[in-house]
Amino acid sequence: MNRNDHKRKVNHLLPLGALAAGFGLTQVAMADTVTPATAPTQQTTAASDEAALPVVRVKAAAEKQGKDSYQATETRIGKGKQDIRDIPQALTVVTEKLIDDRNLDNVKEVLKNTAGITFQAAEGGEEDIKIHGISLQSTGDIFIDGMRDPAFYDRDTFFLDKVELLRGSGALMFGRGSSGGAVNQVTKHAQLADQNQVDVTVASHNGVRAVADLNQRVGESTAWRIAAMANRADNDGAGNSIKKSGIAANVRTGIDEQDEFGLTLYSLTNRNGMNYGMPWIRPSLTSPTEAITLIPTDPTAYYGMASDYNNGSARYIMADHTHRFSPDMELVTKVRSASYTRDQRAGTVRFAAAAQQPGKVAVTLDTFGPNTVLSRGTQLKVQDMQTINAQSDLSAKFNFGGFAHNLQTGFDFSQEKKQVYSTLSAAQGGIVPVKPTTTVGTVDDGAWIDETLRSFRTNNDYVSKGYGAYVQDLVEIAPMWKVLAGLRYDKLKGNYNVYTIPTNAAGPVTTLPYQMNIGEWSKRAAVIFQPNERLSFHLMGATSFNTSGDTYSLSAANQNIPPEQSVNVELGGQIDSEDGKLTTRFGIFRATKLHERNTDPLTNLVELSGKRHAAGIDIDVTGRITPALEIFTTFTWMPVAKIDIAAPGSEGQGTRPSLTPKYSGSVWSTYKLDSRWRVGAGLTTRGEQQPNRNPGFFAPAFTVGNLMAEYTIREDEMIVRLNVDNVTDKLYADTLYTGHYVPGKGRIVSLTGTYKF
Repeated sequence: MNRNDHKRKVNHLLPLGALAAGFGLTQVAMADTVTPATAPTQQTTAASDEAALPVVRVKAAAEKQGKDSYQATETRIGKGKQDIRDIPQALTVVTEKLIDDRNLDNVKEVLKNTAGITFQAAEGGEEDIKIHGISLQSTGDIFIDGMRDPAFYDRDTFFLDKVELLRGSGALMFGRGSSGGAVNQVTKHAQLADQNQVDVTVASHNGVRAVADLNQRVGESTAWRIAAMANRADNDGAGNSIKKSGIAANVRTGIDEQDEFGLTLYSLTNRNGMNYGMPWIRPSLTSPTEAITLIPTDPTAYYGMASDYNNGSARYIMADHTHRFSPDMELVTKVRSASYTRDQRAGTVRFAAAAQQPGKVAVTLDTFGPNTVLSRGTQLKVQDMQTINAQSDLSAKFNFGGFAHNLQTGFDFSQEKKQVYSTLSAAQGGIVPVKPTTTVGTVDDGAWIDETLRSFRTNNDYVSKGYGAYVQDLVEIAPMWKVLAGLRYDKLKGNYNVYTIPTNAAGPVTTLPYQMNIGEWSKRAAVIFQPNERLSFHLMGATSFNTSGDTYSLSAANQNIPPEQSVNVELGGQIDSEDGKLTTRFGIFRATKLHERNTDPLTNLVELSGKRHAAGIDIDVTGRITPALEIFTTFTWMPVAKIDIAAPGSEGQGTRPSLTPKYSGSVWSTYKLDSRWRVGAGLTTRGEQQPNRNPGFFAPAFTVGNLMAEYTIREDEMIVRLNVDNVTDKLYADTLYTGHYVPGKGRIVSLTGTYKF
């Protein structure tokens, strides 16, 4: 069989529905070159001549994109392309269409509108994202197209096709970490079609955002795609100014052929402001700790310095190659080189000492007012990171031993280099600008210091390398029954250096080296029962591990701490509607973490609470109930969460862990009133939760409502959409820390114009 024969065979296997859809879109794409009078003749000729079939156009048009609907039916979060119902774990997919309808412009906002997710603020301004109370962001379990994206930066959605949230152990696919789950950002890829779109948004607080997404087909199997974004706002609704821009491009050639090649370039630059957070407050001097709550200020209130900023950049180049041995076997190889920078100048906002307050009384809600004095601290985070990732994944469907197999196997390599800088103190010869206090009544007072006066030195750096290999087989052992078994081995080695200087001089420099060197196995097994095409049920168990060198938590103090171990068990399923357009997924889970470690960089305390577990249920309902009614619902109910064994200095044994609300979720629905009007509404909610370290008080539960109205001026060409987010301007704590919280965004009104051509 020659190459052309093979190409024809691949395309003959397309579902009839996809072929029909493809012809429809192909006719639109060919409208400029095929006249109505000649089209029937050409179709008749094509039917009799297989070689003349526009097979490439048909296959390209059938390629589903995130902008098509809320419902996703396929995923690559399991490495190879898989039907979602073959993924035996709770999985939420947020498509580009949902991202656009809900007006979500960064990945954090996307995750906030899912379930089982909480956000911990950290001393360095990081946000430790947790799933089911288990860390995700601090362990670097965020990925781009299946490859680790470990740096801390403000991830924008302008080049994302969808965001996939996998709950429970994902170590078999992703290696270290992945105990709570994993977030995979799926980028946009060039399509064999001419499709261009420009969106311009004006919003509250002088917000302006423009996004261009241009895709052109330049050959029978070649296309390119370029996206660009610019965003400005005085305030994002939570006290942060926004100034960011990005550009990304992807080119593919050999699309859907035996050998397909792709190249992606990406650049994102942030020059944002930063609301580091607001202090908690007691109602009165005699109020118990459990009464501590939020201060009554507008969510947009900003009390930091005008000179504070949060700059960062993310740039990468990625090359990929897909070799299709047959319609049932493909080898996908990717290589990505990335670099990240971060320069954060911000600080804690706290109540000044009682001696500085009116009446020299400590601040409580009883005394809180416009004259309350606030102090401004200094929290700097300056660091760079460079990563190289390479992975190769083989997917194969075949019959062997009398059974149907769906085999996935592969290996990956990662190298991470990181440099962290610290500033010189005055005693060490540096200049430390002094920040003045402010008052509650002088929001965004404009006070400014010269941040360029600070001097920095390298505080620590590391180079780590990781190798992993895995194999997983999904075997149909009998009609309706499948068994999945997988095994993965990871080898990681990291070389770290900490550079110290005297407290009263800039030198000499003392270097303290230390190493991490571990090898760990991860396992995954599941039984899947699929009585028909609409029903699928699974029982899954998986393990994972977290190293001491996860992201920023590495130190000489924990270099010999063994990896944390986690075990996840889930009983779940997927139920599709009769027409397949509405999908319900559920998972009853129990996540257990063993030898738990939590290193706090502020106290340098290695916290080993030893063991914790959480149990509950995740539910997702996504798709179309009727042709006019589309819905996305995700909800987590987690009645059980407990620290079983604790160590001194950690959260207490027998308590509910911090950042584990009993419920969280989001519902969003749109309804098409007629050919021009479409309206939408949604709610996002999260139960009460304690900040990290369980300080004895809870951030209040909250529910936020959002609305949307869309008017089509010209079908498939020009649309105007109005979004009102946080309709009631609800004040709530979004990101929590023991000493402060970062508020969620207040009411934002935005108007978006979309032009397609």
